[in-house]
Amino acid sequence: MVYEYVDPGPTPRASSAATAKVMRSTGRRDTVPEFRVRRALHRRGLRFLVDVAPAGTNRRRRVDVLLRGPRIAVFVDGCFWHSCPLHGPVPKSNREWWRRKLEGVVRRDRDTEAALTAVGWSVVRVWEHEDAEAAADRIEQMARERQRPR
Repeated sequence: MVYEYVDPGPTPRASSAATAKVMRSTGRRDTVPEFRVRRALHRRGLRFLVDVAPAGTNRRRRVDVLLRGPRIAVFVDGCFWHSCPLHGPVPKSNREWWRRKLEGVVRRDRDTEAALTAVGWSVVRVWEHEDAEAAADRIEQMARERQRPR
């Protein structure tokens, strides 16, 4: 499956100065939820790479946390940007534009998962609202199961 980008159209103006400030300050890496998951994985003795594109995949698609040995790609997804079914509402302002924009993000996520799986990676998605320790337990278990014998 290949990701087909659907342009949501011209970017609408921010509905307020406060909204514009929030949008400008939104980073793509090193978020608080990512740090929590990474600290929990590190405490368990797992070592990983951060914000990388795995070999054999589209270089523009980057993984939040990559465990190379067991070939696990971890994405720590924000509820808003990745359309969490529990906490990801579509904004009231510019609703149609945001709906198209967020649907595109979800399609890209699914395409990225398919591409990684096709070349032998296991994909783990962690929602920002999930408990980092529970997520790390899940990832550690998967790493043990997938660890290559030496």
